[in-house]
Amino acid sequence: MKKWRLVVAVLAVFALVSAACGSDDDDDAGAPATTAAADTGTDAGDDMSDDDMADDDMAEDGDDMSGDMDDDMSDEDMSDEDMAMAACNHGENVGGTLIIGSTQVPRHLNGTVQSGYATAVPGTQLNASPLLYDDEYNPMPYLAESWEISDDGMTVTLHLVADAVFHDGMPITSADVAFSIQTVQANHPFKPMYAPVTSVDTPDEHTAVINLSQPHPAILLAMSPGLLPIIPKHIFDDGQDMKTHPRNTEDFVGSGPFRLAEYEPGTIIRMERFDDFFIEGTPCLDEIVMEITPDPTAIVLGLENGTTHLSATLGPQANVLRLMDNPDVEVSAKGHEAIGQVQWMEMNVNDPALSDKRVRQAIAYALDREFLADVIDLGLTFPAPTGIVTASPFHNTNVNHYDKDIDRAVELLAEAGYGPGELQLSIDYIPPTQVIYAEYVVQALEEAGIVTELSVSPDFPTWAQRVAAGEFQMTINNVWNWGDPVIGVHRTYLCDNRVGVIWTNNTGYCNPEVDGLLAAAGQELDAAERARLYAQFQDIVAEEVPIYFLTTPPFWQAYNPLVMNPPTNNIWGQMSPMHTVWLDQ
Repeated sequence: MKKWRLVVAVLAVFALVSAACGSDDDDDAGAPATTAAADTGTDAGDDMSDDDMADDDMAEDGDDMSGDMDDDMSDEDMSDEDMAMAACNHGENVGGTLIIGSTQVPRHLNGTVQSGYATAVPGTQLNASPLLYDDEYNPMPYLAESWEISDDGMTVTLHLVADAVFHDGMPITSADVAFSIQTVQANHPFKPMYAPVTSVDTPDEHTAVINLSQPHPAILLAMSPGLLPIIPKHIFDDGQDMKTHPRNTEDFVGSGPFRLAEYEPGTIIRMERFDDFFIEGTPCLDEIVMEITPDPTAIVLGLENGTTHLSATLGPQANVLRLMDNPDVEVSAKGHEAIGQVQWMEMNVNDPALSDKRVRQAIAYALDREFLADVIDLGLTFPAPTGIVTASPFHNTNVNHYDKDIDRAVELLAEAGYGPGELQLSIDYIPPTQVIYAEYVVQALEEAGIVTELSVSPDFPTWAQRVAAGEFQMTINNVWNWGDPVIGVHRTYLCDNRVGVIWTNNTGYCNPEVDGLLAAAGQELDAAERARLYAQFQDIVAEEVPIYFLTTPPFWQAYNPLVMNPPTNNIWGQMSPMHTVWLDQ
């Protein structure tokens, strides 16, 4: 029974991927921000069409996002989602408190200066963004009821809804949009995401004109909920350091469907319905409560007994299989497709031993990502031969995969001057769940004559500080594509992005040719040419091996069947506002 359900789940993932890739071509830092759930992540990664991004101009008339249905529409004409949304907006069987189980401890709630799942899940309930995205990478109106991109791709004009207010009652204006973009530019770790923005004009309170130094194919995606929360200028523009601003957590004032009611770091985040939210009839829930625990097994038990309604931090793959066999819990790989998670092993190229490309190649030949996916991950992940997820049209299938070859590994080590047992290395990992992958590396490298020991960090912050400072030799890590390579991939390889922050260029890798290819791809609006540039980039990185890519884990979500409109119908999953979610009580 388990095997059959697994096959069905995997087929569902690939069906979704196929549907997205059937358009034209497409296109954190973001991994988990706590010590647990490092092995739960995104789907094999849907991708979006560049035509959707640049050629259509995205000029949508601001359709009512509340989803009201015509009174005379029959039940036969309505999907389950439409019926649920109609019931929400008409006040039928709505309300209640949604309990989200999470292992993720946010550092704070301000997503303009912090990436990652821990911040984005509560942050997208507390703050609105200019755009939403559906499950086919189509941008949808949100704070921006319509928008246009100029023919030359050098300006984006947002037309904001007229009646939106912050949680303190102050109007949300174009000045707040400009301030939020400038804050992201100055503080967010995803530097390429808004690097082309030169200025934001505000000709009136409801119009923001974003001026670019070059065409930017990822600019609309960069306005997604977890990437551009709109924060109040009248509160945050006071000269204090945004990364440590006291209002990032205390008396937090946002722009989203829920307002902060209680915040106990590492324990609970309670958010209550904001009655003056700008989308009429929403939010549907009375409250969202995030219960935070370092133990994913406690979350699994809560899902099984009904005290937890929703979670995507389920811990080891065995927990996913366990929930798949429970008829009282729904498990889905849908949602979160834009995350594009890749689990990989970074190598510090500034380390004396690892600075030799032949040593890094030898390490790659000693490992077996197929074994990791099929055996250690119980068939619930997929091998990842490059840093661009396999479902992306920018993925290069022809790179050297470094299929396991111990003889070749030993040859390369000998060329580098190392005999059996003469090379000694250490490997770090995100504690505690990634220890199994680090232990596998230790055993696999021993077969090639490399002596490797585990470097154990007591918690996530310790690990992150070591890696960000370059105080490691090898480490298992978990990084996201974030929908477009400009947002999630470039940051890992750019020479000037070794900035002492986790999920930037932590390997110390620097290749001017790679920088040039990424710069060109980051402003190219033609999808085929972008694919060619990214293929060259992947070829070079595969040859130089600053990173050995392991697996692409789907981002499994589990939820109680009482949860209506669960966050499985968009590309950002629980990193999107849950204003249309409600409980069928």
